[in-house]
Amino acid sequence: MMHKARKRFGQNFLVDQQIIADIIRTINPQPDDNMVEIGPGLGALTRPLLKKLNHLHVVEIDRDIIERLHTDYPQDKLTVHAGDALKFDFATLSSPLRIVGNLPYNISSPLLFHFSSYKSRITDMHFMLQNEVVERMVAEPSTPAYGRLSVMLQYRFYMEKLLDVPPQAFRPAPKVDSAIVRMIPLPLDAVLVKDEALFAEIVSAAFGQRRKTLRNTLKAYMDDSGIEQLGIDPQLRAENLGVAEFAKIAAQVARERVV
Repeated sequence: MMHKARKRFGQNFLVDQQIIADIIRTINPQPDDNMVEIGPGLGALTRPLLKKLNHLHVVEIDRDIIERLHTDYPQDKLTVHAGDALKFDFATLSSPLRIVGNLPYNISSPLLFHFSSYKSRITDMHFMLQNEVVERMVAEPSTPAYGRLSVMLQYRFYMEKLLDVPPQAFRPAPKVDSAIVRMIPLPLDAVLVKDEALFAEIVSAAFGQRRKTLRNTLKAYMDDSGIEQLGIDPQLRAENLGVAEFAKIAAQVARERVV
């Protein structure tokens, strides 16, 4: 029986066999990898992954697909975790983890931040996402795509766009282009952010009105002289700063609050 894609779950099923083969080759699964797939759907990646892996975990919210997974795959090869990936506790799985999946485009950013909270347990992640989102993830400072998402992920991960995937590779075809991105957690000392909540607050404020300068967007945190003392021009905009500059601002604000 053909499964009808459900819009509320953001379902678009990958059907292009060449694209699937390219993705599996890019992921390069090894037999003993502790891998979890997000949203296996109709098994486009699940089947070829299981040919390479001794065991695979999947997280799926659609009850009809869950029933199909239980029917189509042996339990000693596939463990199905029924529920919302946004609420799933990845700490319940053995680490280190490799996470893969064709993420629902309507909740891709919240999912990426959810996965980020487990980065110490993760070896790498490979995701299919809307191409526009991938471009924002890997964007460099002073480019149009660079923004809050870029900074908040780049201070945690090395990221690389790997493959372009056209709409016709899916059923039903989405109205956007897609891409595969690789995310590898950075070493803990790559960018020192002691207060992640404050760092996120400052980045959000800086990009909240992205056409305004730091002098205006960060005035609640630091005056012009404070910004200049960090070697940063207060007349720059948020899009002109790299991750390290935002980390310096957050560290200085944290020091001043202690005093």
